[in-house]
Amino acid sequence: MPHLSFGKEDFEAFKANDREGPIHMLNLVNLLPKAKYEDGTEVDGAEAYATYGRETAPIFQRVGGKIVWRGKVEQMLIGPSDDEQWDVCFIAEYPSPAAFIAMISDPEYRRAMVHRQVSVADSRLIRMAPTETRETFAD
Repeated sequence: MPHLSFGKEDFEAFKANDREGPIHMLNLVNLLPKAKYEDGTEVDGAEAYATYGRETAPIFQRVGGKIVWRGKVEQMLIGPSDDEQWDVCFIAEYPSPAAFIAMISDPEYRRAMVHRQVSVADSRLIRMAPTETRETFAD
């Protein structure tokens, strides 16, 4: 079952966890080979997702968002090798949960979401609390 958006309960839980400080959002995205718009237009899935990125960038920056990590999957070493494939992997930082909510509530952002909706086959969006970097895994 693909995961393309969050539900009302998940969003309510997100809003209820309104702690101070920044949040990191791990984004894992599997793109469709072809994006098909309601008007019948077809474009490459990566192209449609890039349009989403370009159109939402000013809003993302306006709320104080920034990309703190970006990478490309080379190999699944532990985990399902066939079930989950990620074309786009990044961590976005927002100054607060409210900044993320402001971004996704922005009318311009909501209009640009059509490009994401037609280009994504599956995704994961994982909220994380940034912590201090340490020398070992277990500290």
